[in-house]
Amino acid sequence: MEKERIYSSSIEQDYAYCEEIIKEHSKSFYFAFSKLPKEKAQAVYAIYAFCRLADDSIDEAETKAEQAKALDILNHQLKQFELGNEMNHPIWRALRDVFDRYDMSIEPFYDQLQGQAMDYHFEQPHTMKEVEDYSYYVAGSVGLMLLPIIATKNHHQLEEPAVALGVAMQLTNILRDIGEDCREINRVYLPASLMEKVGYSVEYLRQGRVNEPFIVIWESIAVRAEQLFLDFRHVLHLFDADSQFPVALSSKIYAGILDAVRENNYDCFNRRNKTSFLKKMCILSEVKREFSKI
Repeated sequence: MEKERIYSSSIEQDYAYCEEIIKEHSKSFYFAFSKLPKEKAQAVYAIYAFCRLADDSIDEAETKAEQAKALDILNHQLKQFELGNEMNHPIWRALRDVFDRYDMSIEPFYDQLQGQAMDYHFEQPHTMKEVEDYSYYVAGSVGLMLLPIIATKNHHQLEEPAVALGVAMQLTNILRDIGEDCREINRVYLPASLMEKVGYSVEYLRQGRVNEPFIVIWESIAVRAEQLFLDFRHVLHLFDADSQFPVALSSKIYAGILDAVRENNYDCFNRRNKTSFLKKMCILSEVKREFSKI
């Protein structure tokens, strides 16, 4: 259950610090979750800031040794947080406030770091199941982190749908970032078995070749993501009333990335596909109409 917060200028500054991080790095998430009541929105910002901290620990390290050291430090900091000895830093102070007020579990936070370790020890997944297992650690875990905030009464029964939504979003990320991941960090998240089946090689990927086999691969993963997005809609009514609209909005905006790629002729190599501001406003109006009928 959510507990009442005792306001102080310092905790407000901590949350403001976290809010700047999500505003800078994820305009889509910020657009949707800023529609939550203030305290819930701030809790989401704190969780996003933690995940960003974890993600940056891998991406900003220049060597494998530095990556390993960064992950060790984060694991140590999370363990200290679990023991009640968190660092004197805005993200950790904000997270402490979140844990004090909501029925949070620490395990998804460790799972998120495990996901970063999977990037550190990266190998191209062979099967679609391996892609989805990876997607749980880096994104499904985030769904579990957010649940106690946006489903305060029903979060224990919504764990599977929340993970599925996170997986859908990560599959969307993979499809959006195919070219950038291959070119900049030498990672291929597409399942090797599927690439072999249709005759599309990693070399073709490096060349940015968009052909029929590429589209077959892309669409097979996109259809899976879209089904997960659709399935999630069936449990939306179990979330807190004040959270249903922002959650619905975030899922539709993210699903809109897939439409953007299609509209750009599957060019994931030379352009950054995203849900445009105009499309976001159209989705906002669409979701408002849906909720006005409830």
